[in-house]
Amino acid sequence: MNHYGRLFHISIYGESHGEALGVIIDGMPSGIKIDQDLIQKDMERRQPKAIGTTPRKEADVVNIISGVYQGFSTGAPLHLMIENTNTRSQDYDRLKSHPRPGHADFVADKKYHGFQDPRGGGHFSGRLTAAVVAAGAIAKMIIPFDISSKLVQLGECTEMDKLDDYVMTIQKEQDSVAGIIEIKATHMTVGLGEPFFGKLDAEIGKMMFSIPAVKGVEIGVGFRGITMKGSEFNDLIIDENGTTKTNHSGGISGGISNGNDVIIRVMIKPASSISKPQETYHFGHEKVETLDIGGRHDVAIARRAGIVLENALAIVLADLYLINKAYQ
Repeated sequence: MNHYGRLFHISIYGESHGEALGVIIDGMPSGIKIDQDLIQKDMERRQPKAIGTTPRKEADVVNIISGVYQGFSTGAPLHLMIENTNTRSQDYDRLKSHPRPGHADFVADKKYHGFQDPRGGGHFSGRLTAAVVAAGAIAKMIIPFDISSKLVQLGECTEMDKLDDYVMTIQKEQDSVAGIIEIKATHMTVGLGEPFFGKLDAEIGKMMFSIPAVKGVEIGVGFRGITMKGSEFNDLIIDENGTTKTNHSGGISGGISNGNDVIIRVMIKPASSISKPQETYHFGHEKVETLDIGGRHDVAIARRAGIVLENALAIVLADLYLINKAYQ
């Protein structure tokens, strides 16, 4: 389905090359000052600017259709709409019979019996993350936490000052590259999340894996903790507020926020759409043929995915924050 959340409930809609995409937010508390500048600043951070990002650039102006009056939320559903103004749908005409390897083209055709919108990946496209960014910007207006992100690795490159040269090498090879992004939430409170179903880390994982191209999520030290013994992994509490000496658990104990920083690392896979020709099955000709995709695509999606993951986390925290307040 296309919705998430219990109290802060979002529903996204649209396709990559449709007239518009957007999000409807239900459960928005009334009286929240809506900061249009914050929304647009976050949308701007998602724009392709760095070397290795797509030449397709949309204005991404967020139009607030309902739920706001005189600058404040009314308590009614918020409708945020973003028009698509820079599409080249002809680039995708042939992909219904010659689907891109690694992309959703094949499974979408089978699941929806050929009625799916194939243009730009349709509803499966990373273009839909614009709606996530818009909704997350609204979520940030509710929560008292600060959220940030940073790219820590791109392919084999861990030196961020050498990223441009590295990406240009991949670009010359007509290929794409994966990345790891670290997201941090600070000034956290204790108590967000549930003991079993609805754990904070489970909700984070569910949300992050909903973002196109996400293939791995770690909380705290994650898989790197495999070499640590319990005496090393345990986060020793050093004061009455629950502050810990280390933060190997990433700010979450028993599925509930413990007041320390929430630390997440997310792996973004290489973009499926690459310029390099690939030998893959043509369903119309019933044989393997060369696929030359063409179009406008990212070499390094991870270079502009940080704000998407930040705002995805904001949505999770807003929902659990409102639930926690309801309990109190």
